Amino acid sequence: MLSAIAVLGAQVLRGLEYFGELSELHLRTLVHLTRGNVEYRPTIEQMSSVGVSSLPIVAVTMLFSGMVFSYHVADQAMLLGASSYVGWAVAETMARELGPALTAIVVAARAGSAMAAELGTMKVTEQIDALRTMATDPVQYLVVPRYLAAMVMVPILALVGDIIGVTGGFTMANATAGLSANSYFGSIPGNLELWTVVAGVIKAIFFGIIIAVIGCHQGLYTQKASEEVGRATTRAVVYCIMLIYAANLALTVLLFP
Repeated sequence: MLSAIAVLGAQVLRGLEYFGELSELHLRTLVHLTRGNVEYRPTIEQMSSVGVSSLPIVAVTMLFSGMVFSYHVADQAMLLGASSYVGWAVAETMARELGPALTAIVVAARAGSAMAAELGTMKVTEQIDALRTMATDPVQYLVVPRYLAAMVMVPILALVGDIIGVTGGFTMANATAGLSANSYFGSIPGNLELWTVVAGVIKAIFFGIIIAVIGCHQGLYTQKASEEVGRATTRAVVYCIMLIYAANLALTVLLFP
């Protein structure tokens, strides 16, 4: 009994230590941002890596997600005689939940793991120690560009994903239920509120921050052993997905009271 309590206590302390490290890293990043300590060239390179390179897989994910969701919605709508609302239902769901959440998960799997692997390799090969020797703050040089890139590009990818998902939904609704473009897209402007789209973008901003902070943290805190890089990469993806889901719940309650 006592051993079980000791193990539980150790896990709780480790969890608190982990969130303390995340908070410290995030705070140091924000301090550099408020002071304007931004490396612009690495930031643009990271925007390309996080945004442009992630676009194909985001597009494929959202296309098929929109098609599957539209297939079910169109089927039920035809039974209820509400086929004119299929387009709005797909767009509403994409903007509220599927767009930001699925995009963030895809980016976490691709870009978040890359951040952890890159920084972890630098840690193992002592390149980060070399930066400190040259009086260069690793947070400013390595974390800030990735933080800005994820915070800016994830919302853009989410918006693009929304559009692709709605378009894919039309393709499926047209093929299976015979819905016309006027019937499908005509229901969106009058029913989809601007705040729904804005709230989805706000969610994506927070998701981007989560991906950058966790990915960079796992890289910077990697132990100096080659096998630890793979473990840090795995942890980065798992922790990102868990916190994205938790943040999604909290943000949904706040943004849609």
